[in-house]
Amino acid sequence: MKAAVLREYDAPLAIEDVPEPTPPEHGVVVDVEACGVCRSDWHAWKGHGEWADDAVERGQVLGHEPAGTISAVGERVTEWAVGDRVAVPFSLGDGTCEHCVTGHGNRCSDGYALGFEPSVPGAFAERVAVPHADYNLAALPDALSARDAAALGCRYATAFNGLVERASVGPGDRVAVHGCGGVGLSAVQIAAARGATVVAVDVREEPLALAADLGAAELVDASEDGGPASADAAVREVTDGGAHVSVDALGRAETCRNSARSLRRGGTHVQIGLTTDAEAGEVALPTDAMTRDELDWVGARGLSPTAYPALLRFVAGAAVDPGALVTREVSLDAVPARLAAMDDYGTAGVEVVTEF
Repeated sequence: MKAAVLREYDAPLAIEDVPEPTPPEHGVVVDVEACGVCRSDWHAWKGHGEWADDAVERGQVLGHEPAGTISAVGERVTEWAVGDRVAVPFSLGDGTCEHCVTGHGNRCSDGYALGFEPSVPGAFAERVAVPHADYNLAALPDALSARDAAALGCRYATAFNGLVERASVGPGDRVAVHGCGGVGLSAVQIAAARGATVVAVDVREEPLALAADLGAAELVDASEDGGPASADAAVREVTDGGAHVSVDALGRAETCRNSARSLRRGGTHVQIGLTTDAEAGEVALPTDAMTRDELDWVGARGLSPTAYPALLRFVAGAAVDPGALVTREVSLDAVPARLAAMDDYGTAGVEVVTEF
């Protein structure tokens, strides 16, 4: 089958034939109908993560935001059958560790990061194998297309985890989102649907316009006036003293610090964006101010598979449209170029592979 393979860092992914997957006894094979192209794929392609012993190995099939239809089932699988439509979380658990059994499978001690490690080749491919299917898979509602489900993938699910599961954003909160890429726009839509007043921060007009369409009440163009260094002051001004919750959805040192400085006393910073090689996993923070103002700091990575039903109920009940984040459908052959476009932030919204 055809797949996009990481052969060399920062060189075009190789579109080549790879062996067909077979289901493990506790897993399934999914015919991939759609898969998002995520900035986390870009990080892997660039070779980032060596500072945390987390760089993706060469030879990896990338892609971690799939949705599709089950085409083969392992002998120990009891909950799924051929023909079932499913979404596949990228943070896969084994279903047995202390984190899995308490509803935090994205922290699984023996878990798998789909598309980021050799044991779980990714979904920039015609088919993908998913281990521990009874624990990990989520059924797609009839009303949700594979394309729109792929938009939920990593970015929307992580934003839901950060804002809903971790920070409990609700009506009356003022929420700042620093960086309006795919995960930032997801955060904008989710926070607005939860009844929060959202401030979107970016340096580009197109993402800010998308943020407004998705529910942002205030826009801060961080390229203006004092530039990115003054974005925190702009947020404090439009939120009458600071945000209750602020999200760094980019992972740059300046957006991380701006997010913390945007908060009012007692506020919560949510770290979603992963750093680049410029930060190498570490960012200096305004520690004294965080202590003085009793700020909370939480991280969010993916979403536990057991929380996917809550995410899907939220999408249906809040009448939000994750498909509104999709700005481009592409073919598998186009993935190398679309990753390269992220070098200079040459993408907007969420791009999804729908042609394999």
